[in-house]
Amino acid sequence: MSKKQWYETLFENYGQKYDNESFTQGTLGECDFIEQELGFNKSLKILDIGCGTGRHSIELTRRGYQVTGVDLSESQISRAKEKADEQKLKINFFQGDARNLPFDEEFDIALMLCEGGFPLMETDEMNFEILRSAGRSLKPKGKLIFTTLNGLFPLYHSVEEFCAGNSTEGNATYRSNTFDLMTFRDHNITEVEDDSGKLITLDCNERYYVPSEITWLLKSLGFVRIDIFGAKLGAFSRNDKLTTEDFEMLVIGELPG
Repeated sequence: MSKKQWYETLFENYGQKYDNESFTQGTLGECDFIEQELGFNKSLKILDIGCGTGRHSIELTRRGYQVTGVDLSESQISRAKEKADEQKLKINFFQGDARNLPFDEEFDIALMLCEGGFPLMETDEMNFEILRSAGRSLKPKGKLIFTTLNGLFPLYHSVEEFCAGNSTEGNATYRSNTFDLMTFRDHNITEVEDDSGKLITLDCNERYYVPSEITWLLKSLGFVRIDIFGAKLGAFSRNDKLTTEDFEMLVIGELPG
């Protein structure tokens, strides 16, 4: 059996504490934006890729949308199902690999928020397979909405300082960050206390993308309109021009009809 990747180990027993992390607190505002992008059309089918504990899937289902959620982590999916059951919501949550989704032109919109898989893979090719798989899942005129790490940010700022300034007690911490200019990958040591109270130390790396790369990747997959904005936690907006101050970018790609 191959060695587990850091993101697999991280989410093995992290379903409860994940929801307390600072970066998961923007759900309501983010769903407001998604609804606007959907034109408030409750008949549209939504795929939530890298859905984690289901925070966007659950909120959108509460608002009357039909959502399917997929995540690589069994513990995250288990927690998502628990939360949906507690709220008596019917949501199709399943464990699966975002690079190989079992869908062909079935959804009107696909979401990948809060780095739900895309920039976490070990190679650029694996990350690309996630985008390809997401695109294949969409109907003609389908829309892909995702956030990813902004490659312009580490050129001007310390990722380690940013992460330290946005963490609160009990949340994951990041140290020894080194940003590789040749690969645009940030390598760091992440420490997190899992749901059983065990401290886990992981050697992580994540891929940062510049806007022109994202545009080219999506164009190569047949997306005809690609819009990129700054991603503000809980307050996504088409009015926020991407700058070097944005840690994440918000990407909206549309397929032809």
